[in-house]
Amino acid sequence: MTLPVLDHATAVHFAQLALSHVQREYPNKLDHVLLNDGDAMGPAALHPVFYGSFDWHSCVHGYWLLATLYRTTLARDPHDDTRARIHALFESQCTAEKMHAEVQYAAHPSRAGFERPYGWAWILALQAELDRHDHDAGRRWAAVLQPLTDVFVGRFMAFLPKATYPIRVGTHFNSAFAVRLALEYADAAGHTALSAMVRDAAQRWFLNDRDCQAWEPGGDDFLSSALMEAECMRLVLDRAAFAPWFDALLPRVTTREPAARGRRLHGRALARDVRAARASRSLTRGGSHRRGAPGGMADEVIAIWHTEVRQGTARQ
Repeated sequence: MTLPVLDHATAVHFAQLALSHVQREYPNKLDHVLLNDGDAMGPAALHPVFYGSFDWHSCVHGYWLLATLYRTTLARDPHDDTRARIHALFESQCTAEKMHAEVQYAAHPSRAGFERPYGWAWILALQAELDRHDHDAGRRWAAVLQPLTDVFVGRFMAFLPKATYPIRVGTHFNSAFAVRLALEYADAAGHTALSAMVRDAAQRWFLNDRDCQAWEPGGDDFLSSALMEAECMRLVLDRAAFAPWFDALLPRVTTREPAARGRRLHGRALARDVRAARASRSLTRGGSHRRGAPGGMADEVIAIWHTEVRQGTARQ
């Protein structure tokens, strides 16, 4: 099947959404351990770069969205006003001084669990995206972000060997989602140690999974735990190994198990639809959506996701 191409108007719409909140400081839900009275500070003081969007990780993936649109759809018109706004944002926020404060905060030993693992993964995804930019500004932004990325690479490498079991919830703590984004960064950056560690963890956790019951989504989910596991293992296994593994994991996937989406009860449900769209796009990478699922099953899986996302969007 052919996925719809992101048109300019839709790209501008998404970009404007992110631009409207990545620098909006309040309301804000901090993930903050106070070490002394001096740590009682507001979001922008604690996080000079990623202080908006209600919480830190949402701000990070807001920047990822903007960087991706800047490089792809909006790049078709270099003089586009929205693209110019994104450029100005990165120029003002992605500075060595501001990023140093983010690094100092994240690297503190008492904050080893800060944003684990969801925020860790999104920083690596943002780094992978900026590393794709082949212009001077993009290379400068990537270089400024790299020290913070290195902190979270270290966090992953310290944590993964200790993680005997994966976390399979459909929320921020989902292990498959985090290691999938970490692996994308590791492979693109040539970080062989991280890549090997992620692949080892994923195979320890998921390789022997069979006949997933996929009782989802739960009322708090914005990810499909089952489909995210499949997307993770798509990168971990070669094509010959992935196809039988996927068949064994989800033998009833084309009958809509995992389940179709329900009504949105809160903001996470919208996030669920966005993540589903991203996952379905990921299944088609590399020139052949057949890598995403064995045989013709990929067509049906992707069609289900896109139908559900389109219907959900139309209801808003």
